[in-house]
Amino acid sequence: MRIRPRPPWRCAPPWWPAGEAWPPRTRAHGWRRGRARFVRRIGFLLAALLILSGLGIVSLVSALVGTLPFAPLSHRIVPVPLAILAAVAVYSLLFAVLRRFGSPLGAIVEAANRVADGDLSTRVPEYGPPSLRIVGRAFNSMAARLESHEQQRRHLMADIAHELRTPLSVIQGRLEGFLDGVYPRDDAKLAEVLEETKLLGRLVDDLRTLADAESGTLALHKETTDVAVLVHDVVNAFSGDADRRQIALRSEAPSDLPAITVDPMRLREVLANLLSNALRYTPAGGTVSIASSRQGDRMVVSVADTGTGIAPHDLPKIFDRFHKGTGSRGSGLGLTIAKDLVRAHGGEISADSRLGHGTTVTLTLPVG
Repeated sequence: MRIRPRPPWRCAPPWWPAGEAWPPRTRAHGWRRGRARFVRRIGFLLAALLILSGLGIVSLVSALVGTLPFAPLSHRIVPVPLAILAAVAVYSLLFAVLRRFGSPLGAIVEAANRVADGDLSTRVPEYGPPSLRIVGRAFNSMAARLESHEQQRRHLMADIAHELRTPLSVIQGRLEGFLDGVYPRDDAKLAEVLEETKLLGRLVDDLRTLADAESGTLALHKETTDVAVLVHDVVNAFSGDADRRQIALRSEAPSDLPAITVDPMRLREVLANLLSNALRYTPAGGTVSIASSRQGDRMVVSVADTGTGIAPHDLPKIFDRFHKGTGSRGSGLGLTIAKDLVRAHGGEISADSRLGHGTTVTLTLPVG
């Protein structure tokens, strides 16, 4: 079947926000109705302009004729006020049209030049005809997104520099101490340097994974996976750490849990990060449990602990880049990467917590 290309007037303009339908369907935009009203008004204005211009020309000609010696007296007096009124009406109409359409367009052009010069805080007032208000609203949305992305880029660069500086400073200080004879060159000190290099390596790997996930180039090697078996393996890997911390680690899963198509290594990475965080913030004698169940066409896996919990003002930020809890020595990217990996599988992740009563992190994945 031959697919006909969309006509140019049905294609979204370059300045229209990505992800929003074009032409707009909402009443707030009213593009089709506004466009028809705009065309009618322009037609009425042009018709009035032509009529008034014709009257003005006739009046001026009559006035000129009336100045001739042989013209009747009525032509010498009456047409002059009519000519003046016609000229005033024509120029007033032109001024109103230019002001109504030229002022919003001029404001948009001026704002676009300021954005091109780097001033991303520029906004335009949304006034004028409906079509120009739509353009102004789209321009403001575009400028707000550009400003937000620029702020995120600056914060990301500052956070990366800060996170890289810490392990590099430790490594540099230890090596200088070895060379100056401040530290003995024993295995314990070398192990500390090695641990910092591993931390630096994990940070670089996290940054690469985060960049791939956010750019949409993260490779997922999906295969049919038994979630119950995967959860059991992750729990076994952390059982030794839980025993040392005197924390009860439990796993719950029904026997009829279906298999799903996921990347088992990436899903294991997500669960390992959640369990690691739960064990870190759960005191001795507490409990960490991981439960799996099916709810309709979704697989639900939750990791709950009886730890210290998360403050209400910190809870919305736990999935942000480089956000760290109190006493955390990680990179601040674990939960961000977990969120991106879950979304790459078509799922969602959320957290619920009460300060002093523990935290529950829930992820949902499609079964199909």
